[in-house]
Amino acid sequence: MFGESGVSHTGKAHYYYKCAAAKKRKSCTKKTVRKQWLEDLVVNETMKLIQDDAVIDSLVAAVMELQNRESTSLPLYEKQLRETETGIQNMLNAIQAGILTSSTKERLEALEAQKKDLEVKIAEEKLANPVMKEEFVRFWLHRFRKLDLSQKKQRQALIDTFINAIYLYDDKVLITFNYKEGTETVSFSEATEAAAKEKSSDMDCLGAPHKQR
Repeated sequence: MFGESGVSHTGKAHYYYKCAAAKKRKSCTKKTVRKQWLEDLVVNETMKLIQDDAVIDSLVAAVMELQNRESTSLPLYEKQLRETETGIQNMLNAIQAGILTSSTKERLEALEAQKKDLEVKIAEEKLANPVMKEEFVRFWLHRFRKLDLSQKKQRQALIDTFINAIYLYDDKVLITFNYKEGTETVSFSEATEAAAKEKSSDMDCLGAPHKQR
């Protein structure tokens, strides 16, 4: 579905979502839905999600697992560095034991050069892919709980971060979130009842405005 605007017979502008097939081929009977009502519904359900401590714990765990799985070069470089340092120590022990030949000296110099090279690679890898601590990830997620939902940019940040896709039906909306098994189905009847308690229901008019532009 995509956004459209139109003017009613009273001259008031309306904004809503409409099926692409209904516009192009007139082959879909999917009702249009008011933009503000639907977006408020999605934003509110997303805020409920991040207010749940169990969900935050799950998201933090997922981020840490993904971070560890994606970092393939760093563990390899660190392993090679440990092996190189062991080799250097063995060479030094041999020198202390009186075993000093030209090949021993060359081997030690080669190991020391390799150590410096690995240290540079490790530093570059850490700069390119900084490792986030669990405390930082949790703090960052908690910041979303304090968003001002009256601000368009903050609403957009919430959606961009947590929403994967939204499937709209005539009687319900299915929201899929950006984490494993993260789905929420909200029936329009339940949403309308909740909105009515707050005196802000907008589901009494699902049709498109009389004039389109």
